[in-house]
Amino acid sequence: MANKLDAMREGGEILGRILAELRGYVQVGMNEKDIDKWVEGKILGYGAEVAYYEEEPNFPGAICISVNDELIHGVPEDNVLEDGDKVSFDLSIKYQGYYVDSAFTMIIGKGGPALKHLLSCTENALYEGIKQVKAGVALGDIGAAVEAVLEKGKLGIIRNYVGHGIGERIHMPPDIPNFGRRGEGYVLSAGETICIEPMASLGKADTVVGKDGWTVFLKDGSIGAHFEHTILVTEEGCEILTKA
Repeated sequence: MANKLDAMREGGEILGRILAELRGYVQVGMNEKDIDKWVEGKILGYGAEVAYYEEEPNFPGAICISVNDELIHGVPEDNVLEDGDKVSFDLSIKYQGYYVDSAFTMIIGKGGPALKHLLSCTENALYEGIKQVKAGVALGDIGAAVEAVLEKGKLGIIRNYVGHGIGERIHMPPDIPNFGRRGEGYVLSAGETICIEPMASLGKADTVVGKDGWTVFLKDGSIGAHFEHTILVTEEGCEILTKA
């Protein structure tokens, strides 16, 4: 098996490239299942493996596609993306025995100011959380930083879905909440790999799982956003492994 950090760096570069290409590829009128097949082709073309086929064998897709009031874990369906739709893409791949995970949210076509605020604020929260990361930092510092940005933006903060450790599996300890108190919780060590992933809504934060058993909806029907990176903890700070 390959060296963990080398594999995750290479895998992260591949994943970042796929998501950057996806952002430029998606447009009004595209079908979710067609996008899913395109993503699968990209993963295999870059010499990686579709992570969900191994880790989540019952998930019917290579990527999670969550539209409008679908917050996360959206199953690719025969739905056509329309102008003004919010869509979140959450992708994990396996490369040389190790997993990396990343997500972003975009607007299809044109979007209004509230939607743009949601996306901008949630992405800013991700990077404020990342700024806290280094060896010796408590997870409460990350959560508090994310929470402060989302609260200032007057957004609903999703509390029942969190970030996580990653490496040999997609989801590993520790859990990394998007809220917290500074100085509290698990303390990070150099060499650990984690995922920070703020999720927020324009309305309330309550969620419900759909009939497919996967797709997580916002209970009040509001719009949600989701951003995520895989991070390597270092003595001086961190390295974003999935940045394009």
